[in-house]
Amino acid sequence: MKTVISVSGSDIGDKNLSKHSLDLAEEVGREIARHGAILLCGGKGGIMEASCKGAKEENGITVGILPLSKDEANRFVDIAIPTGIGNLRNFLVVNGADGVIALSGRWGTLNEISFAMIFKKPLVLMRGTGGIVDEIVDHRIMEKIESEYYITDDAKEAVEIILKKSDNLKHL
Repeated sequence: MKTVISVSGSDIGDKNLSKHSLDLAEEVGREIARHGAILLCGGKGGIMEASCKGAKEENGITVGILPLSKDEANRFVDIAIPTGIGNLRNFLVVNGADGVIALSGRWGTLNEISFAMIFKKPLVLMRGTGGIVDEIVDHRIMEKIESEYYITDDAKEAVEIILKKSDNLKHL
């Protein structure tokens, strides 16, 4: 069975979304595809679209779990799953993955980070991407949380962490 990696982050409506974050999300998508994993995300714009674009550049498979309808899917989503449940889909975006990589973000990303921690999914926070991710990293918000997470600013390292940690979990 292929590894499924969820990419979480800001949608296009985030006025603080940076070019750096979008470029890094594209590279994360490329790395996911290069390793033969499936990219899972919320399917909309911003970080989600950038990561899907990167995955498609490497002939990867992308899945978008959408808040309401297929019409919301970005153009790089191969499999669009409309839920009709709005942001409650965040649970599905995390639960359906073997691990989560988070960049930038606001409330939805924080929600997905929280689900990753609750479900003890491998979680990588991409340092330097802004938003809630940098708030967590810079202020060490989760320093005393009883869960494991990783911090990096390198796309290849982020994907390799998820692959290694999720593979270990599959053998338990």
